[in-house]
Amino acid sequence: MSFITGSDEGAEADRARPERRTTVTDPRALRALAHPLRLALLDHLMSFGPRTASECAAVVGSTASNCSYHLRALAKVGLVEPVDAEDGRERPYRSSSTGLTFGRTEDPEFAIGADTVERALADRQVDDEAALVHRAIAQRDEQPIEWREASLLTGYALKLTPGELRELMQGLDALIRPYIALTRVDAPEGSDVVALHLNAFRHPDAIAAARAAGASAERHDTDAEGGAS
Repeated sequence: MSFITGSDEGAEADRARPERRTTVTDPRALRALAHPLRLALLDHLMSFGPRTASECAAVVGSTASNCSYHLRALAKVGLVEPVDAEDGRERPYRSSSTGLTFGRTEDPEFAIGADTVERALADRQVDDEAALVHRAIAQRDEQPIEWREASLLTGYALKLTPGELRELMQGLDALIRPYIALTRVDAPEGSDVVALHLNAFRHPDAIAAARAAGASAERHDTDAEGGAS
């Protein structure tokens, strides 16, 4: 899915940041992101660069004071950081990393809780991506014709081994990485922030089909043994 999601005004300086991809395993950070507003704030900062609490509030549908509180909570676990204000007034925040993945903690004391949070984050991410797609569809007629024609909503059913899937995703990531909004320094005039979501997984129906095939084979073996006796 490739739709325009907004402008990147004010984040131009942040685009020159070196790439920093982080795997989050700290259970405190994972639990901090269990709050939907914090996840929305982090997503906004990673898409559009440094923003103040007031600027975030206008986008995520909350108050400036509430956003300020949750931004400070994210800062405590190292997911965002304050930056100097250009006008000397309200300080903006930016994401500490240019890319995040969520891993599992190595601390056995937190393993179960972190695993639960990891799954909740995955569910929340899917819900948020779906909501973003619905917003883009609803606003499609407001977009210039060139953006409407360039946008895409599609899906594929592929036949792959796990190794091929991993190789394919690594290849796609390598193609996409030069265009990441926070780190791209050569964006031409007319460019804007685009939402691109990649989800690839073994089809749930394939799992069900494999179970059914296994059960059928087991029944066949049982019937064969009964006939032989």
